[in-house]
Amino acid sequence: MSVVKELIRTEADGGISFGDYELAAKAKKSDFEHRGDLYKVKTFKEITKLERNGLFVYESVPGTAVTDLNVFDDGMTFKVEGPEDAQITVEMEAETEYKVLLDGVNVGHMTTNLGGKLSFSVELEKTEDVAVEIVKA
Repeated sequence: MSVVKELIRTEADGGISFGDYELAAKAKKSDFEHRGDLYKVKTFKEITKLERNGLFVYESVPGTAVTDLNVFDDGMTFKVEGPEDAQITVEMEAETEYKVLLDGVNVGHMTTNLGGKLSFSVELEKTEDVAVEIVKA
């Protein structure tokens, strides 16, 4: 398991990694600059949340560690890990259908709500990490 001890960092490939699910108390880091945007992360064992320019991007319950998050016009990709299964919510385009793949397996098409939120569960207990790909259908 590889939590992000510095709470948020930029990776060599241009993605970002964030989250430390091992923390007993809430920790946060604000004003992290990446590609001209300002990110804020709040994380601990119960929740991990990421905002970009004050807007919601990612949330998991319980807390997780996310590596190589890349957001693009038609979706996003990242790897997620944690000590137990997690409910993940991400911000996408409102009222839009997306295909969700977990470790390359299509788990179905999901449509975002009016606010653009897309929620799904990830089984993490018996695995090191899960690769997540969300692509506009």
